[in-house]
Amino acid sequence: MIKIQAEANVPTEHGNFRMIAFSEDENDWMPHMAILAENTDFSKPVNVRFHSECITGEVFHSKKCECGQQLDAAMKYMHENGGLIIYLRQEGRNIGIINKLKAYSLQEKGFDTVQANLELGLPADDRNFGIAIEILNQLKIENINLLTNNPDKVKFVEESNINLNSRVPLQIPANDISKGYLQTKKDFFGHFLDDEK
Repeated sequence: MIKIQAEANVPTEHGNFRMIAFSEDENDWMPHMAILAENTDFSKPVNVRFHSECITGEVFHSKKCECGQQLDAAMKYMHENGGLIIYLRQEGRNIGIINKLKAYSLQEKGFDTVQANLELGLPADDRNFGIAIEILNQLKIENINLLTNNPDKVKFVEESNINLNSRVPLQIPANDISKGYLQTKKDFFGHFLDDEK
């Protein structure tokens, strides 16, 4: 069972946040993180985003996905409205960075993001959002507004002991490179995305 291993206040360009590391083992170098805005009101439904790690998008600003922009937008939203980002160490829909780069290589040959994973013998999406539910329970958060376009995240909450008060869209406009990626998200995974974005 995961538990809090460490926490500290961290000022960022988006505002001040309390960063809390969760793992089973205090020596885990890659714990899941809760990133809590300082003005969060726990007496009301808490704004929450489940965000999976994406080193290519967040650190290196890849144009193949919108993950880095979504994280920035979520931090800005939480700073302005209060709330929590649960940062899950599930790189590449939980296939890891090496397999993700292999999938990218296949995408260069014409495969889409789902086809590339399947060609490698991997699941289209192997993430587990149950960990996010565990973190919410540890923080004693019972009512949330979920920032997401992903129906699977909505389903995980609805089937848990957490009350889903509302869904808040978090859509980033496509660029010429990410357009196909976002279309696959909509067509294959059923993401709630507007065509004009």
